Amino acid sequence: MVTPLVLASASPARLETLRRAGVEPEVIVSGVDETEVLAATPGQLASSLAQMKCRAVAVDHPDRLVLGCDSVLEFDGEPLGKPHDPRVARERWRAMRGNAGVLHTGHCVRLGDDEVVRSVATRVHFAYVTDDEIDAYVATGEPLQVAGAFTIDGLGGAFISRIEGDHHNVTGLSLPVLRDMLHDFGIVWTDLWSVR
Repeated sequence: MVTPLVLASASPARLETLRRAGVEPEVIVSGVDETEVLAATPGQLASSLAQMKCRAVAVDHPDRLVLGCDSVLEFDGEPLGKPHDPRVARERWRAMRGNAGVLHTGHCVRLGDDEVVRSVATRVHFAYVTDDEIDAYVATGEPLQVAGAFTIDGLGGAFISRIEGDHHNVTGLSLPVLRDMLHDFGIVWTDLWSVR
């Protein structure tokens, strides 16, 4: 029998992505402090954060399959996490509109002492949105708590003109990459469908 999956993330988008793929994980939020983590590249930062989240939950659940994820938007060579502040979100959108960035999502899966870490990058092209549209979007609160100040599966979806790469990755979890990572543990993806 396959061990049930634990999602070490508070992200409703990640949870919904898994549910739509037939996987019903238990959610245990890691509670790690993301602000002090440094890395050489945005991709490494995303992977380091995912690893921290995964390990923080796995330490108390060594017999469970734990998945940690984190996303970072690389824009003009700089890593952008969650803006938290409306002013910051507006500034980011004014810079991003009509341009493109790369969303990096780190994935870490752990079972006991075994661990696999991968990062996925997807290029995101932002529509040229007006100041009024930016203000209205920021006023909803949606972009404040998400990497890069946007979602593709919510209100911000209309402001994304196209992507290059894995579309699941833009919601913060690449299903094809997760499936490959589980193979490293000898776990077949379809076996997770029956684990509730």
